[in-house]
This record gives sequence, structure tokens and C-alpha cells, in this order.
Amino acid sequence: MNNRFPTDFDPSLPLERASALAADWYVEPSVFEKELKRVFEKEWHWAGRLDQLQKPGSWLVTQVGKESVVVTRDIEGRLNAFSNVCRHRAARVCRKSEGQSTRLKCQYHGWTYDLAGNLKTTPEFDGVIDFTKEEQALPQFQVKVHGPWVFVCLSPEPPSFESQWAPLLQATSAAALDGLVFSRRVEYPLQCNWKVFVDNYLDGGYHINTLHPDLAGVIPYAQYRSEVFAKSSLQSAPLKPASGAGVSQVRKGSAQYWWIYPNLMINIYDDTMDVNVVIPEGPHRCKVLFDFYFSRELEQQPHLIEASLKVAHQVQLEDQDICEEVQKGLESSFYRSGRFSVSREQTAYHFHQLIAGALLS
Repeated sequence: MNNRFPTDFDPSLPLERASALAADWYVEPSVFEKELKRVFEKEWHWAGRLDQLQKPGSWLVTQVGKESVVVTRDIEGRLNAFSNVCRHRAARVCRKSEGQSTRLKCQYHGWTYDLAGNLKTTPEFDGVIDFTKEEQALPQFQVKVHGPWVFVCLSPEPPSFESQWAPLLQATSAAALDGLVFSRRVEYPLQCNWKVFVDNYLDGGYHINTLHPDLAGVIPYAQYRSEVFAKSSLQSAPLKPASGAGVSQVRKGSAQYWWIYPNLMINIYDDTMDVNVVIPEGPHRCKVLFDFYFSRELEQQPHLIEASLKVAHQVQLEDQDICEEVQKGLESSFYRSGRFSVSREQTAYHFHQLIAGALLS
């Protein structure tokens, strides 16, 4: 590849005339770097669960693009979000995923910050000229709470939170979300561009019959529907009634597959939900974090929890395999771009339009 920034994508075309983002968009370092600045540093991002920050002194670490962010609840009960990079030699201040403390202490040279990000102690730093602790606070970010979740935005002028989240929050009752209990997190490293994983999620069920045979047994393909909103989309389908063991035992009622720009996916079934966040790690690498939730009733049946996690793991392995296969194909000298299925891939084209709108403006 020639490390140039590609501009050959026309987001104004109707779906039936449009082509997908070309291969360069998935392999060029220049595209990846621009995405970090114009997509990940500009939008609201899901940071974690509010129940992780219930007590004063509690904190959690999240990744937004290339930036490590720490969210705290200070002694007065306020929520704060700031850079998790020490102002001395750039080590992460908090190296664990969550914790509770009265101060945040960098393990490198012992610099400590309060829970609002203010620098408090600097060991062995007497005699340094033109240095004041007040000027060395950790950069602050926007933080917001909605329902059971916490969100952050790195931009000092964040976009409308509602434009991203309103459709999901309006369609999903607070009672339904409150009735689900967090169970565990599973992490998957992938050798593909983060957009490849999102593309796979947003193909309107196009790949279900060929890639996920077990899941295809409960999702009626002909009844699979997609809706597009300003910065989100919904794919949904009723599920076939349970017929013995297997996927139908742990995927019941209906399926809602929500995507929120740029990198969050929420899968909702009766009694079950998983939140997937895709973290870009390079033009050819990403990781996906899965947070699994189950109803309180289902929590009393450990065998069904394990069966549900097994189903999710199998689906993820199938998706991971094809995503890594696609990334290899994007490196080919003989592939440029492909067209969209008009009946299936309107949600994928919407994603490409949003990305192009951010990078080409």
C-alpha cells in the first residue's frame, strides 16, 4: 500500500449505486490515525457500568481509541473522567481495570493524584524551577450517566448524546435494563481492522445462514429487519420457539441487535443481554470486550448461564475467523471494493457513510 489517504468514496450515492469503503480504508496507517482523532476523540463512548462506581473512591479504566481514560467517583460523590497518563513520564496512573482508593498513585515514580485528577504529591521534586502542581492536573473529559451505564467524551465540545443513544433508550425500558444483572466480561483479540468487525455485525443478517448454522436455526431469515437512525441502527427478528436443548434454549422471544456509532454493539434477547465494545489497536488489530448480563431469574440457573455463554463464544469464534479472513483479503492487490446488497446491507452502508463523513470533511 502507498500510505496515502483515500478519498474515493461517495457517501451521497443511493444504496443501489454505492460501493463499500475501499481496501485502503482498512489497511492504511493514515486512515487509522485520522479515525483516532476525528472519530474516537469526538464521539460519546460507553465507558462502563454505573454499579462499578457506586462508592466514593471507586474508579474504572476504559479505552477510547488510543487513549486510556479513568473515571472516578470522588469523596463528594461527583463523577470525573480524565486521562490515565501520568504527567511525569507517561506511565498509566491506574493499571488495573477498576478499584477503590482515596488517591490515585502512579507506580513508576509515586506521583499521586486526587479523585478529581489534581496532582497532589511529587516525591524528590524539590528545586525544580517553573513547576507548580496546580498546572499538572490530568486533562479532564466529559462524563455522563444514563440508565445503568457511564459514558465519556474526549472532546471539549461533545456532540449530541441523544443523536447516538435516544433510539435505543426510547425503545428499551429502564425497567428491562434494571432487571438484568452483570455476570462477567470476556475479551477477544482479533487480527483485523476494527471496522471489519463492525461491518460483519451490520450486514443485515446476510451471513447468518452461511456462518452461524446454530444461530440460523432460531432466527427466521425472512423476518430479519433493519432500521437506520442518525448515529445508530437496529437489526431485529422474532426468534423461533424453543425446541429442546441448544441455542433455542438460551435465545428466546426476540432478538435486537443495536449498533451505536462508532464501535458499540448491544445484543438483547429475553433474559439476556451482552454489550460489545470494539477497541482499535492498529490498522490490522483490535480487541472486543463482551459484557454479559442475565435476568435475576436466569441467574438462579447456572447451567443455563453456562449454556448461554457457550453459544455466545461459538458465535464469536465464527465471527472472529471470518473477520480475520477478510482482513487478509483486504491486503490483496486484486481486491478494491465491493457492492452492497440492497435488501440486507443498508446498515453497513450507513456506517461507511458516517465514517467517510468524519474523515473526509
